[in-house]
Amino acid sequence: MLFNTWTFAIYLPVVLFVYYSLNRRWQNCFLLAASYVFYGWWDYRFCSLLAISTIVDFCCGLGLASAKSALRRKVLLTTSCLVNLGILSFFKYFDFFADSFSHLFEIAGFRPDVPTLSIILPVGISFYTFQTLSYSIDVYRSKIEPTRNFIDFALYVSFFPQLVAGPIERATRLLPQIQAKRTVTWDRISGGAVLILIGLCRKIAIADAVAPTVNRIFADPSHCGSLELLIGVFIFSLQIYCDFAGYSDIARGTANMLGIDLMKNFEHPYFSTNIAEFWRRWHISLSTWLRDYLYIPLGGNQKGSLVTYRNLIITMLLGGLWHGANWTFVVWGGLHGLYLAVYKRILRSRKPDTWNRPMQILRSPASILKLALTFLLVSLTWIFFRCQDFGDAWSYLSGIFALKGGGVPIDAFKWLAVASALVLAIDIPQYVTQNHTAVLGWPRVLRAASYATIVLAIFALRSNGQIPFIYFQF
Repeated sequence: MLFNTWTFAIYLPVVLFVYYSLNRRWQNCFLLAASYVFYGWWDYRFCSLLAISTIVDFCCGLGLASAKSALRRKVLLTTSCLVNLGILSFFKYFDFFADSFSHLFEIAGFRPDVPTLSIILPVGISFYTFQTLSYSIDVYRSKIEPTRNFIDFALYVSFFPQLVAGPIERATRLLPQIQAKRTVTWDRISGGAVLILIGLCRKIAIADAVAPTVNRIFADPSHCGSLELLIGVFIFSLQIYCDFAGYSDIARGTANMLGIDLMKNFEHPYFSTNIAEFWRRWHISLSTWLRDYLYIPLGGNQKGSLVTYRNLIITMLLGGLWHGANWTFVVWGGLHGLYLAVYKRILRSRKPDTWNRPMQILRSPASILKLALTFLLVSLTWIFFRCQDFGDAWSYLSGIFALKGGGVPIDAFKWLAVASALVLAIDIPQYVTQNHTAVLGWPRVLRAASYATIVLAIFALRSNGQIPFIYFQF
């Protein structure tokens, strides 16, 4: 079920109506059933995988609580990791690694008959796998007591607003909210409605509206001039941001209406003045997950500079692979790892970061230049993220740096201007106030004008048909 469909527009009010009429005990049972209906709307068969992960980690959590020996605790944690990562690897990476090994043998002169399965990727499997896995790890580390209520835990794993594209919530944060009695106030409902409206604007009026232009440019870069190619990658930078941040806004808004607070997954990443700041603002739930469960266990920055650079690159390589079963994603992650290592080694200032003090950027031409350079470097890596293979990515990159002519790309300029204007109109007030629902504090007339403008933009710029969220494929 897509957030940007009439089906969800009917589903959500029905869920809210029933939910508000129940007490806490039955609210959780109902939300669990509603979450499985939401997930099974694509393909009910994949609900079994969600249930397997839930049962395994619930049992492993209880086992870890009662385990007396360190060996048994390690066996239980290993079981959780093997089951979760095994399911993820089979469905997402089996064909990828089979094709890679086959290609490797062909280079060596062999012609192996390596089987491929052409498996359909279950939607959201990377997100809920990381979420349930973090529970087992946190119980093993004694950061959280395991829950003995299966319904509460199953709802933590399958909570429908953030099930298929995050944010990846930790049990330390989400599970206590599920277990507690929830009170839904008018402030929560109005704040949730505003987040949903902003999310729909990001998705429909920006991401979906520019999708045809992005598809056209990336489909045949050889027929585009260098300027159009550069504008195309800038437009895609805005598209993927608005597509994913739009989903996160709708997820947070929906959860708000249910009395649950989800973490912010985006904090205006394109206002970053360096690559480290970018990753503190972009896909925050994944970047912090990789930091806590991969980068720090590898040694973090505690074992010298070279080990720090190695850990950064390994973490980002695996972060790239998490996004998709393609070497282009690995290169995308590797480039970000290299950026972070170079920033750590050469470019990092000893002055305190100012990323949480918004107006500092506008006061300094140097900060504006850093912002533009960071956006450019991040945008260039999106080429590998967007292209299907290295040939396409190389064709696109070489086309940019070949300085080809091709006339003035009026259509691309138009959509870049429209998308940029809408993004800035949403992000600047939020960024300056550090409040994603800042509009609620505006005068009534200005607030009404803002809502009307958003609705008008959605209906005026909507594309024909529903376009799935980009991150559903991960």
